[in-house]
Amino acid sequence: MILSSLFKPTNVKRAIFFLFADILISFFTLYLAYLLRFNFVIPQNYVYGLYKIFPVILAFKVFYFYLFRLYFVSWRFFSLPELKKLIYANTLAYISFFIVFYIFPNYFNPVPRSAIIIDYFLSLLSIGLFRVSKRLILRQSKGIKEAVIIGANEKALAILKDKTPYEIKEIYDDTYLVGSYIYNLKVKPLKELETIDTAIITKELSQAELNKLVNFLKEKNIKNIKIYNPFEEKVKNISIEDLLARKPKDLDKNVIKNFVEGKKILITGAGGSIGSEICKQCENYGAKQLILVDNSEYNLYSINEKLNIKRKLYLTDVSKIDDIKMVFESEMPEIVIHAAAYKHVPLCEENPRSAVINNIIGTKNMIDLSVQYNVENFILISTDKAVRPTNIMGATKRVCELYAQNINTNDTKIAAVRFGNVLGSSGSVVPKFKKLIEENKPLPVTHPEITRYFMLIPEACQLVLQAGSLAKNREIFILDMGKPVKIVDLAKTMLKLYGKDESNIVFTGLRPGEKLYEELLLDEADKKTKYESIFIASPTKINLNFLMTKIEEISKAFNKREIVRILKEIVKEYTPKY
Repeated sequence: MILSSLFKPTNVKRAIFFLFADILISFFTLYLAYLLRFNFVIPQNYVYGLYKIFPVILAFKVFYFYLFRLYFVSWRFFSLPELKKLIYANTLAYISFFIVFYIFPNYFNPVPRSAIIIDYFLSLLSIGLFRVSKRLILRQSKGIKEAVIIGANEKALAILKDKTPYEIKEIYDDTYLVGSYIYNLKVKPLKELETIDTAIITKELSQAELNKLVNFLKEKNIKNIKIYNPFEEKVKNISIEDLLARKPKDLDKNVIKNFVEGKKILITGAGGSIGSEICKQCENYGAKQLILVDNSEYNLYSINEKLNIKRKLYLTDVSKIDDIKMVFESEMPEIVIHAAAYKHVPLCEENPRSAVINNIIGTKNMIDLSVQYNVENFILISTDKAVRPTNIMGATKRVCELYAQNINTNDTKIAAVRFGNVLGSSGSVVPKFKKLIEENKPLPVTHPEITRYFMLIPEACQLVLQAGSLAKNREIFILDMGKPVKIVDLAKTMLKLYGKDESNIVFTGLRPGEKLYEELLLDEADKKTKYESIFIASPTKINLNFLMTKIEEISKAFNKREIVRILKEIVKEYTPKY
């Protein structure tokens, strides 16, 4: 423990290490310069001069090396920019010495000026080699792979500073930068790209452009396609999430910050795929405190481990009105984001009562208590499956939307946010396909024409918060999910990324309650907001007393047929498929 702490690198330890190394190297090179000058027999009177010269040259070196921040560069990242600084610093040190020498010649004489010049070159060579030595050793010991960069930009510069375990051979681009140089590497036209083991993409590309580039690289038989993540400062394998991500251009971070900053926010389903990301986004945008509610001990534990913000944890179920009421009384949240729900269509079909209790009764509890305790904003996370539902899950979520749109809200601003599938959420198709590919198993696709909308979890959650900031009174906000994706095309793309054959796809038939395609709108007359990625669904009026009666009735139903009957009475467009 003590030894590991002692050898753990810090800026101070690094500076001391290089300082002592520079002292030893500088004395060695000066002494060697004298030996070379006098054919390895230094006259005695010149030896005394050497001891006078050395501390002066060393002092100038240390001063200029410090000035150029050379003592604070990580050993393994010493590269061309630092080498240039070393040349400047070393040159200035010897120029400064000669100035002092010509001012005080009697103090230093006799001095062989040629030995000082020899020492300048020996010092530069020795200190430079010492600084890059670890980098060279690491490259050889790790078997560094050769790679090319696609994109001449700042991300490429970061890679060339050796923050990745690759030997960059070429840089390619298709912009005006072709023909220019970056780190002594000439930028070549992308069409001249030749086959190599690894290509690292640094270009900012749209979804369609990225897919086109990946297909081009695959045609060039490039096995490893990677992408640089500037936030984590690392190169990662390109994923299906990168290829399907729809990056909204009108994400307004200032609006989100103003909505979240300094607020006490209660999040249900806090440990789920959506809930946990909303927790992280609320922390990033400066929330005052988070109140996390989840009925899964593991999920609540997991999200708690990932947060640094002030927070309270409640291991309870949103359907338990007394437990949830205690949370509101204790915490008095200003914003409530309700992400707790059962979302898996086949499971809800097999367990309809659980879907009703968790989705409908749980949501009703959260809305009622938010109104009772004067919460400023309530946001319901909804789904595209609530539009013309064909399954119990979608129908229960539509009931939640109807309740949110027709309840008496007092001063609480209530809104629902509806979107499609998020990439990589628990139990979704992407992680399922990844697991099957890694296990060399076929990918099951229910139908050749089945399509779904997709969005990255962080982007969807930020847009949820942005939509919440627009809430005035009982709106349903819809996130623009871009174009729907055929699941069979998704499967083919994933197989291609893993170097697998498309014959690994099997069609299994639609599951109970599953639609060929999902919709986000009920009415094409839905309104746009000032953001092109967010618009508002037309309101649906329903008699509140009728709705309350039916919710009370369905909460007591146990038989699936009875539950479906009541859901059809509430949600007129619900058409179950059995």
